[in-house]
Amino acid sequence: MTPIGIPAIGPDPLSAADLLNRRVRATRHEPGEDPRFEALALAVTANLPVLLWGEPGIGKSSAVERLAAGLRVPLETVIAGVHDPSGATGLPATGGRPARSGGSTAPPDWAVRLAEAGSGLVLLDELSCASSAAQAALLRVVLERRVGGLALPETVRVVAAASQPSGGDGRHLSPPLANRFVHLRWTHDPRTVARGMAGTWPSLRIPLTDPDKIPGAVARARGAISGFLSARPDLSHRLPDDPGSRGGAWPSPRTWEMVLRLLTTAHATGTGGEALALAVTGTVGDGAGAELISYLDRLGLPDPDQVLAHPDAFALPERGDRQLAFLTSVVAAVQGDLTRRRWEAGWTVLAKAVDAGAPDVAAQAAADLAALRHTDWAVPGGIDAFLDLLRLTGALPGGR
Repeated sequence: MTPIGIPAIGPDPLSAADLLNRRVRATRHEPGEDPRFEALALAVTANLPVLLWGEPGIGKSSAVERLAAGLRVPLETVIAGVHDPSGATGLPATGGRPARSGGSTAPPDWAVRLAEAGSGLVLLDELSCASSAAQAALLRVVLERRVGGLALPETVRVVAAASQPSGGDGRHLSPPLANRFVHLRWTHDPRTVARGMAGTWPSLRIPLTDPDKIPGAVARARGAISGFLSARPDLSHRLPDDPGSRGGAWPSPRTWEMVLRLLTTAHATGTGGEALALAVTGTVGDGAGAELISYLDRLGLPDPDQVLAHPDAFALPERGDRQLAFLTSVVAAVQGDLTRRRWEAGWTVLAKAVDAGAPDVAAQAAADLAALRHTDWAVPGGIDAFLDLLRLTGALPGGR
């Protein structure tokens, strides 16, 4: 019987409303570009923890959801701001078989699901609203991929989202936690929002790794980062004086290692320059990141694998910092695919550096290349200019 004043509308009062809601949610997609999303995808592909900074309701969570869907991996969301430390460490286990679930604590359901899936994304939302104790517990999730005693698979990626602290709302991240993230400032494009309200959203590109580019990508990135830090050693570690800045991106040996992985992944995926710049500055800070990007733009190193294939047909770069970066990349390429032919080609390259008047630049590369020698490989002629140095360092035994 229908109450007085409410018309009868059938056995399921909400069926028409559900149909209406499905119509509202139905949208189409068109190709689009968003360097911020590409930077997020780059860092996640490199398996680096990412922290999205932005105002509430701006689309941070939805971006992570789209990325997880594009990568076809499960997504688990942990609201860090409403959890105590047990949300990241688990609760004491009573009975059952705690050894199977990670020792003396029972891990939370989200961690168990990711462990069983074998890969995935975990979104730590509202990270800046978490208590200091909860942040300390989450540090282990970010650093070690561990939730209490449960080890998450190495392939589980970590993304966090936070709002900038203002007034009494929110906390600055501790420097140890902040220095483990790629920090990306998340904003919105009003035109994209307006077009989305009309029913069309952009379909964004997710960079995919080209297996054929992996060896050269590693070698090029090692040469570039090593060359840059050799030229700017003061940027290898610079802890900001301002406590607020310590909760963001700043250079340290740890974050330079992260930049190495970002640059390697960018080479192997063909990531755009703007997205790479956003990821790099979000890792070592605006100043150091901008200097590195400018350095990379001017570097223009030859492909080390191409040089090793034809060692007599290349010209050594003229600038000393480019020479160091190039020779470092050549040795890294030899190490990545070590054969006698490539090892000997490396000595041909180093000999040309000596002929060009740069023996000091080539000295460290020569020691590193000599350390890769198999005991049954004859010493090539290109090593003559480095014999005294290599014997002094112990990289080459006495006699030839």
